[in-house]
Amino acid sequence: MPETSQATDVAASDADVLAQTVSAVRAAGSALRERFGEVVRHETREELMRALAANDDAALAVLRPRLTALRPAAGWVEDELDGGELPPGEWWVVDPAEGNVNHLHALPEWAVTATLVRDNRPVLTAVHLPLTGETYTALTGAGAHLDGRPLHVSRTADLGLSIVATSQARPDEDEQVVRRVGASITAMLFDALVVRTAVPATLHLLNVAAGRIDAFWQFAGARADLLPGALLVTEAGGRISDAEGRPWTPRSESLLAAAPGVHAEAVATLSR
Repeated sequence: MPETSQATDVAASDADVLAQTVSAVRAAGSALRERFGEVVRHETREELMRALAANDDAALAVLRPRLTALRPAAGWVEDELDGGELPPGEWWVVDPAEGNVNHLHALPEWAVTATLVRDNRPVLTAVHLPLTGETYTALTGAGAHLDGRPLHVSRTADLGLSIVATSQARPDEDEQVVRRVGASITAMLFDALVVRTAVPATLHLLNVAAGRIDAFWQFAGARADLLPGALLVTEAGGRISDAEGRPWTPRSESLLAAAPGVHAEAVATLSR
C-alpha cells in the first residue's frame, strides 16, 4: 500500500476512534452527573480520598471497557496524577473526573477527559462537560472543535489586555513549586489585565482553545491534566511551550499555552 494511502487510513481510523471516544466520555459524564448535587461532607483526608475514588470508579466503570474495546492493544494509565513520558506505543490517558474536588463541593467546574497518546504524542482527545452538555474534541491535523464547531485561539497581541489563568497541579506540591506559582501570579498581576486561579487545568486550556482567555500556565502537573488541553490549544492555532519558551513535552517542569500574539510576552513575564 502506498505511504499516502496508509496515512489516509490511519487518519480515518483515528477519526472513527474519536467519535466513539466522544460517546464514551458522554456516557461517563452522565454517571457522574447523577452523583452531583449536595456537598459531600468529609472530616478527614481519608474520607476525602474515598469520596474522590468513588467518583473515579463510577466513571471508569463506563470508560474503561469502552475505550479498551476501541484500542485493545493500547496501554492504560492507571493514575491520573502520573507525569513524565510514557513507553512507546499507544496509551489511553484518562481523567475520569477532572476537577473531582469541585464535583464533591457542588461546584460546576469538572469534566471527563480521554486522550489517545501515540509514541508520547496526543493524537485525539475528547473532553465532556456534563453540566453544560458541551464536548470539546481535537484530532491531530484536523483542528479543535466544540460540538462540531471549529475553535480558534484569540487574536490578542498585548498581554496588558489579556485574561490569563493558572492552576495548581496538586494540593501537596513541594515548597519550591508553591513559591514559584506564587511568584508567577504576582508577575502576571503586574503585566496582564486579569489573572484567574482555579482548578482544574483542563477547563482553562479549553478556554484558551476557544479564544475566551489568552494564556494559561502551570508548574508541574500530570499528563491527564495537560495533554487534552495541549492538543486542543495546538489544533486551535495556539502555541505550547514550557514557561521559558522551550518545546513542551510530558517531562517538562512547566507548561505555557497561549495565543500566538501574547506568547512571547507571557514567556518574558514568567521568566523573570
